[in-house]
Amino acid sequence: MYIDLLNPFWWLATAIICYKAFALADAVIRRDDAYRAADKKTKTFWVVVLALALGADLLFGANPVTGLLTLVGLVAAIVYMVDVRPAIKLLTDGRGRGGRSNQGPYGPW
Repeated sequence: MYIDLLNPFWWLATAIICYKAFALADAVIRRDDAYRAADKKTKTFWVVVLALALGADLLFGANPVTGLLTLVGLVAAIVYMVDVRPAIKLLTDGRGRGGRSNQGPYGPW
């Protein structure tokens, strides 16, 4: 397998795949009820959409210039990261699985 590290399109494709992988991992760790509370689509919807976007890139190769599937998947990942993720983080206090804790600002004492 030959990788041309001087090719900017290779770097762009790699960045797109990493971005989609991060969005998918973030969608998986968030609580299911937070999606409904934020009035966004369900967790299952976002996980399936982001998994298909990442899977298409891994299966067919990420082509950031002419690849329609790559661009559509990138738009889905951007929508998740810019719109859905901040709304969920606001409700879950920034943590993926937890809500507000009973701890004070200096710990549980």
